Amino acid sequence: MTARTFLEGRAERWLTRPLVLLGGILLFTLMVLTCIDVVGRYLFNAPLQGATELTRLLMAGVIFAALPAVCLREDHVTVDLLDSLVPKWLMRARQLAINLTCTVILAVISWRVWLLAERAGQYGDRTEYLQIPVAPVVYFIALMCAMAALVAALVCAYYLTGRRHDASGSMP
Repeated sequence: MTARTFLEGRAERWLTRPLVLLGGILLFTLMVLTCIDVVGRYLFNAPLQGATELTRLLMAGVIFAALPAVCLREDHVTVDLLDSLVPKWLMRARQLAINLTCTVILAVISWRVWLLAERAGQYGDRTEYLQIPVAPVVYFIALMCAMAALVAALVCAYYLTGRRHDASGSMP
């Protein structure tokens, strides 16, 4: 096993797999919650109280838990209208620029969301119906954005050192 494969394998194992597992658990919980709500609503005329609030919180968890893995694998939503016009020799520089931009944007988002979490904590913000504290969820979002920024920076390092050559996440 080469050093670059070892490094990326470690990043995959220690940074993203636990978060992808967490996202999967949250998604499964969301599925069960929705099933219970739908069955209760249509069969028993008794919807699950607070299901909307729980759905919002779980969706935030699912989306942001997966963000670092998306950054590592470069699985972002992309539009490839101009890809055929970019020469092969420029692909690595393009990917480096894209990942550097993602790093900066995610770091700024993390910082701003962290400030929102602090404010939510200070004000004691809670969900409307179930009275669940909002600050822990917002802190989680900020931390996942920060982790995604670090992962995007790691991908930049892969491109700078030649450890990665294309956007598929494949190694040479």
